[in-house]
Amino acid sequence: MDGLDEIVAALAGPSRVILISRGEVDLRPSAANNRLFLMKIGEGSLAAGGRGGGFGERKVTAVLCFEKKAGVWSKLFEADERSVERYEVPYYVSRLPITMADGSETMGYGVVDPELVTDMSGKSGIHSPA
Repeated sequence: MDGLDEIVAALAGPSRVILISRGEVDLRPSAANNRLFLMKIGEGSLAAGGRGGGFGERKVTAVLCFEKKAGVWSKLFEADERSVERYEVPYYVSRLPITMADGSETMGYGVVDPELVTDMSGKSGIHSPA
């Protein structure tokens, strides 16, 4: 599965996903270069209660990093459940517009924050985005 297919599958899948992006989330081939992190959120008895946006406990179960260069999305990093404790969901996550590869728009949860992407890149051991 290529990077774009994996991003789309994560967004369409049953798991809740929070996007942390360097720029506007636009998956079209003609869009600008970008780096984004997908944080998969655990489902469970506490996952829907109490917090804004319905994310409840916000237990991160996986972190994936993708980068788009020259029109191609590539996966740079994936953290599993054993190494996700160093990643935290930002408290300021809100609804975020996403432009899909076919140009359609959808809404997800996330934040555009270049500094946070740089910080998460450092925690992941990958170079800071250009």
